[in-house]
Amino acid sequence: MNLRFVEAFHWAVALKSVTRAAEKLHLTQSALSSRIAALERELGVLLLDRRDKQFRLTVAGQRFHRLAQRLLEMQQQIKSEMGSGTVRAQVLRIGAIESVVHTWLTDWLKHMQATHPDFELELTVETTPVLVDQLQRGKQDLVFAALPASGEGVSTHALPTMEMSFVGHQVLHPRRLYKLQDLFGFDLLTFQRGSQPHVALLDLFRRAGLETPRVHAISSISAMAQLVEAGFGIATLPRAAAEHLALRLPLRVLKCDTAPAPLPIHASYREDPTSHLTEAALASALQFASPKTGSHKKSMS
Repeated sequence: MNLRFVEAFHWAVALKSVTRAAEKLHLTQSALSSRIAALERELGVLLLDRRDKQFRLTVAGQRFHRLAQRLLEMQQQIKSEMGSGTVRAQVLRIGAIESVVHTWLTDWLKHMQATHPDFELELTVETTPVLVDQLQRGKQDLVFAALPASGEGVSTHALPTMEMSFVGHQVLHPRRLYKLQDLFGFDLLTFQRGSQPHVALLDLFRRAGLETPRVHAISSISAMAQLVEAGFGIATLPRAAAEHLALRLPLRVLKCDTAPAPLPIHASYREDPTSHLTEAALASALQFASPKTGSHKKSMS
């Protein structure tokens, strides 16, 4: 039995789509369908119910998929224990929101490069809704976002939250301490409308009994930093990212009597019986996502 055909069948089932499975395996749809058909001929049973356009397994297909997962896991175990040491590149498709990119992602990827010579990166930087949808559709292997993904074959781990802060201009915002009501007089910048930071910022003023300030929705941390530098307003950014940007830009974290809500970060991934790379990547990412004492390179207060 050709295990590549078994793998094709597994991903069609896991993603509930021949098209998505073909995209993941870098095959044409017809090539992947041919592999499944070859399996059916070899087994002498129909694995897919093709009576309509909806993806369905037959009873035999359901039973074979359980066995297929065990076959693929055994194949991976044999490669790990009996491999010749030959390194073959394994592509890992990673998606991350801006806040992760501007904090610990780079250091973690350098660690992955050093510890996994078979690691080949495909990185997508997008908003949380887009990344969650891409993972569910099989277009990403591992995503770091503000919300967890869900679905069959998808696992999620909560990572440490990110401390958020108000960030202003070193010259234009010189006070030692700001009250929340003081910030009402400035234009405020945060992430895209409907995102966790955007909703949390509006809720912060509402719970304090203050009027809703003027809030600009910006999806890019770099763009927010440039706007603060130009005197456009005050931004809410992850503190670690703000401190890093302050090394080259006239920015400072503003002390405020009320801090923005921390940003939740979730790592979601699709289980893969053919490779342990995703689980290994997640395990190392957990170390880099954890706050480190004394990690702030420059005081901005």
